[in-house]
Amino acid sequence: MTADGGVDRAVEDLLRTGAPQVLGALVRRHGQFALCEDAVQEALLAAATAWPRDGIPDEPVGWLVTVAGRRLTDLQRTEQARRRREDALAVRERVDEPAPPSSDGDPADDTLELLLLCAHPALSEPSRIALTLRAVGGLRTSEIARAFLVPETTMAQRIRRAKATIGEAGPSAVATDRHARLASALHVLYVVFDEGYTATAGPSLTRVDLTAEAIRLVRRLQRLLPDDAEIAGLLALMLLTDARREARVGSDGRLLTTAEQDRARWDHGAIAEATALLERTLAAGPLGPYQLQAAIAAVHAEAPTDADTDWAQIVVLYGLLERRTDNPVVTLNRAVAVGMAQGPRAGLDVLDTVADDPRLRRSHRPDAVRGHLLERLGDHAGAREHYRRAARAALNQAEKRYLEERASRTSPPRPELD
Repeated sequence: MTADGGVDRAVEDLLRTGAPQVLGALVRRHGQFALCEDAVQEALLAAATAWPRDGIPDEPVGWLVTVAGRRLTDLQRTEQARRRREDALAVRERVDEPAPPSSDGDPADDTLELLLLCAHPALSEPSRIALTLRAVGGLRTSEIARAFLVPETTMAQRIRRAKATIGEAGPSAVATDRHARLASALHVLYVVFDEGYTATAGPSLTRVDLTAEAIRLVRRLQRLLPDDAEIAGLLALMLLTDARREARVGSDGRLLTTAEQDRARWDHGAIAEATALLERTLAAGPLGPYQLQAAIAAVHAEAPTDADTDWAQIVVLYGLLERRTDNPVVTLNRAVAVGMAQGPRAGLDVLDTVADDPRLRRSHRPDAVRGHLLERLGDHAGAREHYRRAARAALNQAEKRYLEERASRTSPPRPELD
């Protein structure tokens, strides 16, 4: 937390995990999201200075709530006293109260309410993501900006506008559309993970900091709502997907397909955890999109080799997923699965159903999938052309290199010169 990086790791971990609880508690009690967030940041700085020197308090979250409450009072006095004198007086009478205990004696965990607050429908998806990583994840603005390849000033403005929108709406709106908010929050965490697993742009294939943060937050959400099958499905999906991360790139830095990967390098502990999670929740109720995606990932993970993959089952699962979502990427994936189970011509027929979908217009994936299916069909000239198109459209350098390699692999051999 400090500029010189001298904060003990245990203190830093406590501050990071405690910050959402403290912010959630303050927002629930006082509203005024932006002021509460400023107050929490000041409390975190105070703790980063005091705890390494004086020791970690017995109740670190309670300590932070008390200090942040006092900072909130100061901010209200200087910025809002003239406009809201009566409210400020009421707040000053309450800020020194200890945080309300939960059933196990710990301060109440308001992480869920804070996550739902950050999923406000008035916010754009980039703003929801930024605010979630800032308020719930505890990441600094500079870290979020670096992860999404934008200037820090741009990210700071985005977060500031998001906080202002939340402040205008007020925290009480969360209860009115809780189910929709939760779905939006899960989507935000899914997007964060997806961006970390395959970065949209830049030289690196992955951004491990984002995948790790998304998994951490979904784990926490799953502990708060252990009976929610879709939260469990999202956690299982992330674990199964991330389990392959170390095997995705060869020793030469080349991107490897699932068929090329050394499955001994997969994280089989994460696979076992995810599989057990799915087994407990799949029969609990109607299958949601995250559970279905996790089930597909589990079929891949459980196959000893790529040749043993049950593509017919994957086709069925993608069909179920298609009926529950309106996402052309799902159809792209089903086209690949159908191509493996029923032949490349059948896969191309599926691909043609979304060939003109405007949502895929800027994506490199349709051309990449078509190139793959044409290559399997034996149309090397067609495959080469579509691989080249996909490479030109790809923004991630690792994916671009992979597609260029596929294009060159399907090129006819050069004639030998005498």
